[in-house]
Amino acid sequence: MLGSHMDSNLLDTVLGTDMDIHHSPFYCMEDRCPRNGRPQQPSLNNRMGDIMKEIVKEVGSMKKSFLVSLIISIALFLILSPVLFQLLAYLHPVVLGVILFCLVLAVFFLVLLIRKQTLHFPYSKLRILLILYSIALFILLFFRPSDQIYQSINLVPFSTITFYLSGKVNGLVSFYNLAANIALFIPFGIFLKMKERSIFQLVYIPILFISLIELLQYFTVRGSLDIDDLILNVLGFFIGYLVYPLFTKIFKVSLQK
Repeated sequence: MLGSHMDSNLLDTVLGTDMDIHHSPFYCMEDRCPRNGRPQQPSLNNRMGDIMKEIVKEVGSMKKSFLVSLIISIALFLILSPVLFQLLAYLHPVVLGVILFCLVLAVFFLVLLIRKQTLHFPYSKLRILLILYSIALFILLFFRPSDQIYQSINLVPFSTITFYLSGKVNGLVSFYNLAANIALFIPFGIFLKMKERSIFQLVYIPILFISLIELLQYFTVRGSLDIDDLILNVLGFFIGYLVYPLFTKIFKVSLQK
């Protein structure tokens, strides 16, 4: 009996019965330690599956946001259509498409901002969108009803703006000429800010660009040469610069080609 007791104590000493069995190298849970005796790590397939689920969830949420934006934009467009169609009397029908596009973009931006969502966008695709927008704007500026001829010159700052605000012109015409001359050039300001540029470049590029448009409109008899148009259009660029930080919170643009 004494020998058996001593053998038992010796066995306890060797094996260390007092130590925590969970820290023993011989201990292994079946679900954490497979046949090789090492803790089981998540497989690559499981990781990829989790990533794909997150992507599908994000895409589904983004589609929902866009669908909500589209419905709201179309509803607003239809409500305003009786007023907007009056613009066709002296503007190309493409103006309705430009207004709808800007409306969808603005509402989509607000929906993403409210839902705190972000949209990743390659710079190359954004440039293509800007080219298409520029083509629509070119048509709007240079292709007006054929019976309209413009070839006047105004070099007195704020005289045209004051005239539109005087109440002597139709309210819709006044609002469109003032608001559109600003809003239609905000996207260009946002686009310019996407790359590092000096203050000098941010000032002279808009002035040069708008001056070229004004001269082309005058010499093609499709618009007047007006210093107030230059002021309002350049103001649109500057508002784009101010809006850019807010824009980057929603749209993550990759500058890599």
